[in-house]
Amino acid sequence: MAKGLLTILIAIAVVLSLAFLVGCQYDEQCGFRIGLGAARCITVEDYVDKMKAGWVGQMAGVGWGAPTEFKFKGEIIPEDKMPEWKPELINQFRQDDIYVEMTFMRTLELYGFDCSIRQAGIDFANSGYRLWHANRNGRDNLRKGIAPPDSGHPEFNKHADDIDYQIEADYAGLIAPGLPNVAIKLGEKFGRLMNYGDGLYGGQFVGGMYAEAFFKDDMVKIVEAGLKCIPKDSQYAECIRDVLMWYKQNPDDWEKTWQLINEKYHLNTAYRRFSCSGPKGEFNIDAKINGAYIVMGLLYGKGDPDETIIISTRCGQDSDCNPSSAGGILFTTIGFENLPDKFKSALNPEGKFSHTPYNFPTLVEVSKKLVRQAVKRAGGQMGKNAEGKEVFVIPVRKPKPSKLEQCWEAGPIANSKFTEEEMAQIKVPEK
Repeated sequence: MAKGLLTILIAIAVVLSLAFLVGCQYDEQCGFRIGLGAARCITVEDYVDKMKAGWVGQMAGVGWGAPTEFKFKGEIIPEDKMPEWKPELINQFRQDDIYVEMTFMRTLELYGFDCSIRQAGIDFANSGYRLWHANRNGRDNLRKGIAPPDSGHPEFNKHADDIDYQIEADYAGLIAPGLPNVAIKLGEKFGRLMNYGDGLYGGQFVGGMYAEAFFKDDMVKIVEAGLKCIPKDSQYAECIRDVLMWYKQNPDDWEKTWQLINEKYHLNTAYRRFSCSGPKGEFNIDAKINGAYIVMGLLYGKGDPDETIIISTRCGQDSDCNPSSAGGILFTTIGFENLPDKFKSALNPEGKFSHTPYNFPTLVEVSKKLVRQAVKRAGGQMGKNAEGKEVFVIPVRKPKPSKLEQCWEAGPIANSKFTEEEMAQIKVPEK
């Protein structure tokens, strides 16, 4: 009798589980409260398709915008100065927008999500590619024995508000679909190697937008989701709120919104208090204003791949990094299979990303490996839907932003230094 009852209970559990997963397949928000509470679902197949597109979007944006980088500072790039897209431009294997985040991926692959920030710092210190600004200063600090988080602290890094982690945080959202807190925590581990305050928040904002792009294609909602991942009282958050407001006021005039951004976040020294080029320099690599230009492409591009990249590029300043992030986020919403052929036809699967063990296929494989860990750690589940397809069941969690900090009024240093044993693990590559 007990055996029969056990069989019945097991059958009921299987039916409930199947019903949940079938619901996930057809209900974008999952809309159920079984075990996980509110949850969202995505098939593994769809995740891989969108993740691949996200990597391609980064490569497309940086490749298309590269000839214009910092050639137009405080001015809109004229339409006739916008480069022409060529399919072979997709093969961007030597761009810091791409290869730096591969180092973070490799650390996660080797040591898992519980790896220490000190191990992350050692791995970054051992990287052999060229770097600039906050990345370069952060790595130099690490090689001198200044361990994270001090390697990115304003006392040791005069570029801590620069764009660096923002341009390399795409990975954090691409391996965390619907998991904004994973992207935030990855920023606390890898973003602090070189950034602080708004410089850190820029990466967490970008990671949060990618995480949402697996489930939404409304760009306003995607930007708002990223905004929830950073402190609301930060200048960075203020900047993004302004862009959203000005977009609503000028929905068909991106150049008007650009003027408003330029006046407040480029010409106004109150918003350039830790600018590495000085508060009045025409060169502006501050994370905020370049984050605004990412959002400009997403909002005014209205879902069109070409327009998204072109507008983000034409905003100027770091005009290859910004379209790279905008392209990656938009392409994630579209998926690889639905991308225009011109963005994938010439992709070289054998091209190796500079100073990394990855080409495009192996990058996809490590992303597939890490996302499973991320989902499981966040309390998610995996199962199969009625069609027999594997599904990620992802719990909905409110983002928990990092604490508020500002580079121009920085908090105390951590007095973090590498031990002799740790320093022995740092082998600076020969040039």
